[in-house]
Amino acid sequence: MAGVWVFRPNGVINLENHQGKKALVHLATGKIVSSYSSLEQILKQFGWERYNGGDPDFLQFHKPPTIDLISLPRDFARFGSVQMFDIALKCPNTFHVRDM
Repeated sequence: MAGVWVFRPNGVINLENHQGKKALVHLATGKIVSSYSSLEQILKQFGWERYNGGDPDFLQFHKPPTIDLISLPRDFARFGSVQMFDIALKCPNTFHVRDM
């Protein structure tokens, strides 16, 4: 278990996990991905295409001829570390996830 044990005056002990925010960084430019339009532009350079056959609540990208699919919540505000790590795993020399 990672985190910090906090001892409260009332005798309660809590394990608090203070994980920092994460950022998806484009390695070639060193810039943080701040919108889906900038992410899509980078992905297209590496052969990823928008996939329109899936769930309408998600923005999806597919890289033919592989079976790889990147699924992102349509609302960029819900873009989280799980999706960032998925992108970094599928595009290892293009993106990196960093703590902010």
